[in-house]
Amino acid sequence: MDNRMILIGLHELAGIGWKTILKLMNRFMEPKDILTLTAESLAGLHLQSKQVEEITSTLTPSFVEQKLMQYEKLGIRILTLLDPEYPAILKETAQPPWVLYYKGHLELCNQPLLGMVGTRTPTAYGKKIAEDMALSLSRLGFGVVSGLARGIDSAAHQGALQGKAKTIAVLGCAIDRIYPPENGALYRQIEQQGLILSEYPIGMQTHPGMFPLRNRIIAGLSLGVVVVEAAQDSGSLITAAAALEESRDVFAVPGAITSPKSVGVLSLIKEGAAKMITSVEDIIEEYPHLVKKKEAAALQQSHSAHELTQDELEIIKILSIEPFSIDDLLEQSQYTFGHLHSVLLSLLLKKAIIQLPGSIYMKT
Repeated sequence: MDNRMILIGLHELAGIGWKTILKLMNRFMEPKDILTLTAESLAGLHLQSKQVEEITSTLTPSFVEQKLMQYEKLGIRILTLLDPEYPAILKETAQPPWVLYYKGHLELCNQPLLGMVGTRTPTAYGKKIAEDMALSLSRLGFGVVSGLARGIDSAAHQGALQGKAKTIAVLGCAIDRIYPPENGALYRQIEQQGLILSEYPIGMQTHPGMFPLRNRIIAGLSLGVVVVEAAQDSGSLITAAAALEESRDVFAVPGAITSPKSVGVLSLIKEGAAKMITSVEDIIEEYPHLVKKKEAAALQQSHSAHELTQDELEIIKILSIEPFSIDDLLEQSQYTFGHLHSVLLSLLLKKAIIQLPGSIYMKT
């Protein structure tokens, strides 16, 4: 067996995790040297007895060949850390996956990528912002990486699929399992047009600890991560932390201070851990060398009146007279405070209005 097959075989063995493979890879110049060791030698590396038994008894050419045939029949391809196609940006991270299983277009990893994550139970505002931003980023040539979860993840994938750069879904379960089940159609669309990745072998039983681990891959593939709506204990904050640990950018979309779904995002901004953004332009200004002037101009023109909702048009109509405070807008629009706040945030993101000191809003 060559080194690649041995690495795949190790990854498929029960009870052999990332740290164990690291221990073995650090010990030997080439993975194939592992096959020359006796059980006593492996035990001397402080491996558990079950791990030693798996390596000495199960890691055989027939075992690996059988696994490879199984993946081939399922249309699943395998990428290892030893392969030249392995994404360089991910290889630079502290804990790159030894093996990735994938469906779709691996070449999408060669384009600039941005992660987008958030709550599984977003508000209508959060869902719309995620989809709109992902679409704009995709049109500008940035692929959008997310986790195929409910809520913001799904909205980000759906938006990016409408653009040219498409999307990458990093699963927190084996690649042959669709989770959540209601995202089956989205899974298949990404498989056809984008890329689906997982570091977990087929048949592996899903457990809660797998999802935080996949967040490091989302962050690792990305130049930066955008957080759209996240509660204080949101898993999205794990992705943001992973991005910060890898010296990647973190962006946060502000939400209503009264909303529990904004607490995590606002904390990132307050602590200086994330750059507050109110438009896609706030993101791409960090990467001017990656955006063509023509595409940026087209994005600016896309923020036109025909994209505004009826409620947004009503506020624009009021502000066409003169600038108004939020109290004046509450009185004239008769909206609830929460709804008005969401409408104003959306208009700010679309650059249809600007906010002046003293919570005064003016039409641009």
